[in-house]
Amino acid sequence: MAKKITVIGSINMDLVTQTDMVPNRGETVLGNQFFTIPGGKGANQAVAAAKMGAEVSMIGLVGDDAFGHEYLGYLRKQQIDVSNVKPVTHEKTGIATIVLSEGDNSIIVVPGANNMVTPELVESLEKEIAASDLLLLQLEIPIESVEMASQIAKKHGKQVILNPAPFQPLPEALIENTDYITPNEYEAELLLASVMDPASLREKLIITKGSRGVAFYEGEQECHQDSFKVETVDTTGAGDTFNGALAVAILEGKSIREACKIAAAAGAISVTKLGAQSGMPTRAEVEEFLSDRKGD
Repeated sequence: MAKKITVIGSINMDLVTQTDMVPNRGETVLGNQFFTIPGGKGANQAVAAAKMGAEVSMIGLVGDDAFGHEYLGYLRKQQIDVSNVKPVTHEKTGIATIVLSEGDNSIIVVPGANNMVTPELVESLEKEIAASDLLLLQLEIPIESVEMASQIAKKHGKQVILNPAPFQPLPEALIENTDYITPNEYEAELLLASVMDPASLREKLIITKGSRGVAFYEGEQECHQDSFKVETVDTTGAGDTFNGALAVAILEGKSIREACKIAAAAGAISVTKLGAQSGMPTRAEVEEFLSDRKGD
């Protein structure tokens, strides 16, 4: 049987407005372009893993609204199992309102249905989690639900990867139940400052450093994967691409060194294209990219 990744996390529709100037209070300005783009760290990572060739199941919630139904159709087209993504009637689909102007952005996130992914809901889906081989988690749903998911996964002997973003202090039990934790540099600083014994975390950490590559541990030894030099167009979703690709490589039994190399390549390809999910590469694209750089 094919091995399966289950992703439990957020599903947001990004509402993106591009304008030459941000309005002051009480002011109206004209914008240039408007897009609706599928987003949310959970769904982003599910799409990244699916594009890398994994069998992926998504657990989350959307609203019983136009955005929710559109997103479900979109995920199905990405070959993702959404049988455990239910539209709820008492909350809207999560949204992120993003204003792009002068090379910068401002974002307002309304979690909506994502906040309804409760520990009780997660616990009710124990069979789905138990049927998976690897669980991929982030922190855009209630942390109590993330902790419950990790507990169930460990109970059934499944691997767990946690991307601690957006950062908040992690319960000790969540850390114990997690095989790999994948912060960026800023999140890693906050994480190490928030635990009693930072050394106990080392072998779990895979730290993404943008253009400076990836740090990870092999036993007691700190190791490094260089970044791949590419022409950057849009860095949105690069971290989610890395996490999805990393999950696939680990599930396939790759060493951490090789998994980080594959994930770094996927992340590098993603920044050469516009958009988070639209920039995520297929497995064939990653393999071709690495083959072209064998001599690097």
